[in-house]
Formats: sequence, C-alpha cells, structure tokens
Amino acid sequence: MVLLLGTPNEGIARAADLVAEQLSKEKDSRDVNEPWEDDKKDFEGWKNFESVEEVECPALETFWQKYMWKKAPVKITKSVEHFPARERWTMKYLLQVAGQRTVPVELGRDYTHPHWTQQLMPLCTFVKRHLLESSPVTGYLAQHSLFVQIPRLMDDLLIPDYCTSTPDINIWFGPKGTVSPLHHDPKHNLLTQIRGHKRILLFPPQEEGLYPFSKECLMSNTSQVDPENPDSEKFPEFSSAKGLSCVLGPGDVLYIPPKWWHHVRSLSASLSVSFWWE
Repeated sequence: MVLLLGTPNEGIARAADLVAEQLSKEKDSRDVNEPWEDDKKDFEGWKNFESVEEVECPALETFWQKYMWKKAPVKITKSVEHFPARERWTMKYLLQVAGQRTVPVELGRDYTHPHWTQQLMPLCTFVKRHLLESSPVTGYLAQHSLFVQIPRLMDDLLIPDYCTSTPDINIWFGPKGTVSPLHHDPKHNLLTQIRGHKRILLFPPQEEGLYPFSKECLMSNTSQVDPENPDSEKFPEFSSAKGLSCVLGPGDVLYIPPKWWHHVRSLSASLSVSFWWE
C-alpha cells in the first residue's frame, strides 16, 4: 500500500523508496531515449496577445510588492538553477527512482472532453506508452502529489522563497500536446518548468467573455471556450477578450495569481512542478 499510495511516515516512505528503486533496476536497467525535443517554430508569440512581463530572479520584497500583492502574473528566470532536479531528472533517473510506482494517468484530450478518463499504471508503463512510443490516446500525469508518494524525488527540489506559506507540490508530466483547459485556481501558483517547453495563455479574473461552466457544475472554475479554436457562434464575446501569453522553458517559473484564468499546452515532452499556496 505504501508503494501504491505513499505514507506520512517518513521512515517507511524512505524504505519504500529503496525497495521501489531496486525493483526498477531489476526490471529494466537499459538506457532510454530522452524525449525532450525542442520544436522552436512553436515557441513564438500567440496571435496578438501581449507577453507576460519577464524578470530575472527578483528580490523577495520586489516579488511580493510588485506581483504577489498586486496579483499580477510574471515570468521569472534564473531562480531555480540551484534545484538538483534541473540536472538530475533525466528519463533514466526518473525510471530508476519511480518506474515501478503506480500513478494516476489522465487519458484523453482534457478533462472537459466526454471520453476523458483516468487509469492507474506503473510510471514505466506510462513513459513507454505515452512518451517513448506514439500512443493514439494522450496520456498525462497531471496534478499528482508524486512527492508525497516518493520523498526521494522531493530531495531534488527546494521550496521557492517566494512562497509565503507551505505549498502543495504537484507534478505535471507528459508528451507534446497535453493540454490543461482554460480554468482558474484559488491559490497562488509558481509553475516551475524542469524539462521541455509549455505555452500558457492568461486572462485576468475580471474578464467577462470566457463563459465558465455553471456554478452548479463541478467544472465551475473552467471555461467552456477552447481559446485555441473558439466557437464564435456559441461564444461571441470571447473575440474581444484581452489576454497574455508566455512560453516557459527549462528553468523558467511563471507566477499565476489566484483566480487568473490560464490555458496550458505542452509544446514538447514536458515536466513541470507547481507550488500552490494561500
């Protein structure tokens, strides 16, 4: 059960890490390809959206006063270069540490699609099917607290000083083309890119042309509009919505304030970590 779900008991969790790593070595010790291809033509700006402001490793007081308290998004560069994960997280390393651990994989275009589902599988199966091979169905290890399940991986991260309280930490890991539909969250978020590239589209909380699902729906924090292919007949006001765009590469961090709408697309195989705090 600890191998499957993790445990708050650190001693037992560390023992499970050792067992899982040994199982992974016995299962498959071959080298694997690194799938983090870079297709530069996809990394250009998006339509006529303005770019998110970009700053290099701002001082804490600057970040808190200029961005966090004002709830303004910002792209931060060169603030996570000291994270061991930046060099250590190769595909071979991830499979050695976590290959035999069971994880919940999202299957389908995104969670708004009627055929979207989830399936439990070993991480090595997910990697083989959806990153190293060409699967007809998109698989995404999305918003999973892998670092509670596998403390060994948390050793490769540090909590950014910009967080003003203990954050919830989740992983986002998948092939090129994975999408998080346009939605908003109630917490501050530092979306930290470890491998690959992602494009994010953002809209302020007061934007009225986004057509969220009804408040009675479980997806009331999600827009009905696909901003990449909007239906102008069903959602005519979206055409006047004003947004921002941003591309994250390895080592980049995007601060997403609470209630800011955001749509995320992986432009290559991608591995991100989100730090959410109140």
